[in-house]
Amino acid sequence: MGTDLDTLSPMSTTPALRGLAQVNIPADDVAATRDWYAQALGVQPYFQQPDAGSPAYVEFRLGDRRDELGIIDRRYLPSPEGHTGGGGIIARWHADDLEGMVAHLMSIGATEHEPITPRGDEGFVTASMLDPFGNILGLIHSPHFLEQL
Repeated sequence: MGTDLDTLSPMSTTPALRGLAQVNIPADDVAATRDWYAQALGVQPYFQQPDAGSPAYVEFRLGDRRDELGIIDRRYLPSPEGHTGGGGIIARWHADDLEGMVAHLMSIGATEHEPITPRGDEGFVTASMLDPFGNILGLIHSPHFLEQL
């Protein structure tokens, strides 16, 4: 995933952010949070890692586009040091060139919130940045998002 500044240019025909790919909710008790959301949404998660008995991450697919709602153990999220906002949801935007997008955002004043992190061996990679105003901008390279197009 090299940097291609042409894809980040305002004149490009391919937008740098292609759509909301995933929303993550941090949880201290992933299983209890999963059960509450399953009841609230009327669906069961389709993915649980490492297993359903003691998950660190679960994911639901919702709506017509099968958008992803993930619940992640708070211990796997970056430390909130230096960030004054409350906790909550990290919405992740799909980026074809995640590394290039991170470099671009840093070049215009964003700082790293969560480093570029491969998630398993299926091509999912995440990162998050703090914009100059303290907001979290979540990024993901998601093979699932690309399959849906």
